[in-house]
Amino acid sequence: MSIFVLMNYKKQIAETPLMKQYLEIKATYPDAILLFRVGDFYETFGDDALIASKVLGIVLTRKATGSGTYTELAGVPHHAIDTYLPKLIRAGYKVAVCDQLEDPKLTKKIVKRGVTELVTPGVAYNDTLLQQKENNFLAAAVFNKDKGGIAFLDISTGTFKIAQGSLDYIEILLSSFSPKEVLVQKGYQDGFRKRFGNIAYISTMDEWAFVYESTYEKLRTQFHLESLKGFGIEHLPLGISAAGSILFYLELTQHSGLGHLCSISRIDEDNFVWMDRFTFRNLEIFNSFGGPEGTSLISVIDKCSSPMGGRKLREWLSMPLKNIEEIEKRYDVVSCFVSDIQKTERIQSSIGDIGDLERIISKAAAGKIVPREVLQLGRGLKCISSIKEEISKTETLKPIADELNICSELYKIISTQLLPEAASQIGKGDVIASGVSKELDELRNTLHHGKETLLQIQQHEKERTGISSLKISFNSVFGYYLEVRNTHSDKVPPEWVRKQTLVNAERYITPELKQYEEKIFGAEEKILILESSLFLNIVSKIQENISALQKNASIIARLDCLVGFAELAVSNKYCRPHMNNGLDISIIKGRHPVIETMMPTGEQFIENDLYLSNNSQQIIILTGPNMAGKSAFLRQTALIVLLAQIGCFVPAEKAEIGLIDKIFTRVGASDNISRGESTFMVEMLETSTILHNLSERSLVLLDEIGRGTSTFDGMSIAWAIVEYLHEGNGTTINCKAKTLFATHYHELNDLENIFERVHNFHISTKEMDGKIIFLRKLCPGGVSHSFGIHVARLAGMPDTVVKKAEEKLRFLEENEPEKNKKIENNTKILKKSKPVQLSLYQLEDPLLEDIRDELKNIDINTLSPLDAFDTIRALKKKIGL
Repeated sequence: MSIFVLMNYKKQIAETPLMKQYLEIKATYPDAILLFRVGDFYETFGDDALIASKVLGIVLTRKATGSGTYTELAGVPHHAIDTYLPKLIRAGYKVAVCDQLEDPKLTKKIVKRGVTELVTPGVAYNDTLLQQKENNFLAAAVFNKDKGGIAFLDISTGTFKIAQGSLDYIEILLSSFSPKEVLVQKGYQDGFRKRFGNIAYISTMDEWAFVYESTYEKLRTQFHLESLKGFGIEHLPLGISAAGSILFYLELTQHSGLGHLCSISRIDEDNFVWMDRFTFRNLEIFNSFGGPEGTSLISVIDKCSSPMGGRKLREWLSMPLKNIEEIEKRYDVVSCFVSDIQKTERIQSSIGDIGDLERIISKAAAGKIVPREVLQLGRGLKCISSIKEEISKTETLKPIADELNICSELYKIISTQLLPEAASQIGKGDVIASGVSKELDELRNTLHHGKETLLQIQQHEKERTGISSLKISFNSVFGYYLEVRNTHSDKVPPEWVRKQTLVNAERYITPELKQYEEKIFGAEEKILILESSLFLNIVSKIQENISALQKNASIIARLDCLVGFAELAVSNKYCRPHMNNGLDISIIKGRHPVIETMMPTGEQFIENDLYLSNNSQQIIILTGPNMAGKSAFLRQTALIVLLAQIGCFVPAEKAEIGLIDKIFTRVGASDNISRGESTFMVEMLETSTILHNLSERSLVLLDEIGRGTSTFDGMSIAWAIVEYLHEGNGTTINCKAKTLFATHYHELNDLENIFERVHNFHISTKEMDGKIIFLRKLCPGGVSHSFGIHVARLAGMPDTVVKKAEEKLRFLEENEPEKNKKIENNTKILKKSKPVQLSLYQLEDPLLEDIRDELKNIDINTLSPLDAFDTIRALKKKIGL
């Protein structure tokens, strides 16, 4: 709701005190849905109510605002906010939570209200708003011509990263980190969506929030440093502007308690494997083409025991390493656990008991932590201590153990000052252990022995007055009282004060009872104050240890991933790859890590060997029938390389892999109608990105390039792409990128005879009794049959369609035109007598046959003029006129 709309809306309704207060608060947060606390409900009004009723599925009503006017109203119970709030955030809305800031009983005026939390898609602490094994990133982007700076913050974990580079690089980072919200300067939102797509919720800020000088100062203040040189980001002015703008945004959205944001790390383009958004999608790394029911790579390899490990694994998959030394260190740790599976199980069990240390720390920094989360932190520290002891016994793991800080003093405070079964919140039960505060123990004793005291008072008054049915009770109106039946009213002492008359009894209070009541009520209030103070002291101790705790969380997350890799290697029979600085890839008996887990019982995945070399077998032209497994083999190769470069063992008998710096895929095709792009345009855009960013260490996977246009066009494009990959552009050094090119253009098999580093392979099949058996084995040489009609039959195509297709296929094969001879290295595959599109037909064209058959079946003696007109129109349409 814009401010202009708010002003008009304000004029339309009579301003009752409540609505006036609502409109004043709403004007401060015009782009957020305002949850306005009224008694036991959070109410929404006007346009907010219309949105809330639709998104949340709640009843929309109307509220009278005076002078015969109404406003829409929709509300939810205050105790159910954790159920409803996530739905609004996931629907892409900001939500301002407005609470009552004083007790309605203590004021005769309208209750004071204010926004206590502004929740956005990218800024959330609440567990119901977060995915356990995914980061919830808020990004900020700053642009200057063809360069950009970007920063990513997950406030729930304290992860803060910064980068700067080309727009292509910014796009890759956006794909890798998948932020839920992106912050840009006002006026830039449309340009951002046009360049990067509608990838997240877009928030805007004024230009002042992105000014370099102010953002630099904001970061320096946050980290309590004289300069940012220690983080190695001084040379990234655009990145600094982006990172600082995030801190301004948090300030404006009422987020304080940012003590866990104590460092920021630089993302170096040269340190990680380049994978664009098409590659992430095509390789189904995080999401499957099959949707929620499909199987992605991460769902197969994630054996992590903690949410922290799951998030770290996503980060590793997003940014595979190019540092062989670091990769080998990961292999060494995995090997250590593979050789001792019992140790693996013990460590996994301990890590699983730690909980989500990162998010607990963040809540502590923000002052949002509750007693049971502090207890979990204590249990986590105990587990870290046992892990440290366990792994320190092994030479390979000892460096990891040495980095862990068991925070013994903090653990002692938590374990001795909190009750083992503390209440979920302060004020909902006992939290602080006995012996911590003498005053607290005395007050609790007063409360806990209150029943005994009341019984003593009751018994004393019974004996003194002779009223045998006398009893002590309590209500919220006048507290504790003595109840006397009317039959004993003559025995009531004169000092008792009557407070209430019932049909059959009278209720009284006494000075002794009133004194006891004040003592009880005073004890409850004092206990709440004392427990709150003591708990805040514990939280303060946690805040003092944030840096050490965050380091522990990072180490445990890394260890969790590597232990999970070991379990994966043992259970799925993965081997340790050999990474080197060479330019060859050699995989013996490789398997697809996802497909092999989905094989039916009793069926085994067919293993395949692969060899690619920049200097010999650089490009493989892969042919074979539909459904034979060409696309799966392409993906398999990329996934094996990807796993190897995150430090994971791979599904193969042996693998020697020269370091890869970029993985490109062009697999499958889909329209992007929302951006005005056809299937073929998407295909060409993705391929163009590949060809403009190649290097000698790139791995390129191309599947069916050119199929989105006519046969002759597609074949020509495919030929030209292969030649470019082999020969370069003629003006620069040829990068010789290793390439797998799957195609149904069997004419491309001729490239093997023209280019020395192009080799033909096919996925083998066997034809038996008119049926095709897919052997799924990679063999040398090309083939010239796709068995498309056989696949159509397997898909359940009607028999009439299949038979007609077979008939047409036989006709075409019998009348296939002769191919002209190829000339030198010309990219033209076929040279026709006329410069027209490739025609598969001679004079006996099947279309002409259909027209001839249709004309034969027309009885001109019975054909009416109108029928003749319809027939001619149908024939014209058939031939494209």
